[in-house]
Amino acid sequence: MIDRLLGKKVIGIKQSSKAIKNGEGICLYVAKDADEKLVLPLIKIAEESGMPVKYVETMKILGSMCGIEVKAATALVLE
Repeated sequence: MIDRLLGKKVIGIKQSSKAIKNGEGICLYVAKDADEKLVLPLIKIAEESGMPVKYVETMKILGSMCGIEVKAATALVLE
């Protein structure tokens, strides 16, 4: 498992969605315990654009991977 997401990234559902629609992302990370109703549309957009989607066990772990001290539902690694 990856300890840290390096490079440019955006954190959160709204920012990730905006970046994917602008064609900026290369890989989407989604926390398994995030609210399904909120992340499913984002996962669908990512998959339709051919972007890999990787899952992380919890929002807390994903937040730590992003270098923040709060939980994160999604994170998008940018080009």
